[in-house]
Amino acid sequence: MAGRLENKVIIITGAGGGLGSEQARLMAKEGAKIVATNLKQDPIIAPDQAEDGLWKNTLSLVDEINQNGGEAIALPLDVTQDQDWINAVNETEKHFGRLDVLSNNAGIYYHAGLLDHTIEKFHQIVNINQLGILLGMKTAIPAMKRVGGGSIINFASIYGIAGAGSSTAYQGTKGAVRLMTKSAAMEFVGDNIRVNAICPGMFDTNLFESSVPKEEWQPLVSMVPMQRFGKPHEIAYGAIFLASDESSFMTGSDLVIDGGYTCP
Repeated sequence: MAGRLENKVIIITGAGGGLGSEQARLMAKEGAKIVATNLKQDPIIAPDQAEDGLWKNTLSLVDEINQNGGEAIALPLDVTQDQDWINAVNETEKHFGRLDVLSNNAGIYYHAGLLDHTIEKFHQIVNINQLGILLGMKTAIPAMKRVGGGSIINFASIYGIAGAGSSTAYQGTKGAVRLMTKSAAMEFVGDNIRVNAICPGMFDTNLFESSVPKEEWQPLVSMVPMQRFGKPHEIAYGAIFLASDESSFMTGSDLVIDGGYTCP
């Protein structure tokens, strides 16, 4: 049914990547007004080019949505920087007049055994995956209070639920996101602000492809009962549900979308 997000204003972080861009496209089709955010200068893909990589993807995404009759703007946002968040929310309210939904989608993956973890990598992944979520909630909630409520969608992971035998720092951040979600949900339930987490399994995205060696893909697929990786739209539909009023009796919950991985 079209119009499930009619006139809702949604900030999506990491909108230049596979999961973020698909959320933006499908949410726009459901009537949402999209604020697509990403790092303007991507330190991995294009360290010396300010408008390349994921930021360039974000600009193209916004053009695509607007050309198809939707409403979208692009804003630069480093999720680890408090002032960037303040600027993004202020600009959202200035442009669209309100903020209804935050999709805290941005994140990185660190594929390494425990003995190979470095302090530098640990701080990087905690800053992006955990601090970024906290700052997003902290900045978005006052704006949501001003319009009488809202919905926050935090991206955790199945590896915030079950151990994987590797990527310990990554798993630590995703476990933290789940509990931060539950704590914030309890704190702001009286303000009509719902806070839920999506826990994706293994998905075919640019982040996965750039983080996990190809020789490890098939062994990972074999661990999924559905015997395949998920597709970005399968996460986006879950995010649409949590952003919409259809999930009005859900807060502090984990929405697990993993092809059955966590069943055994």
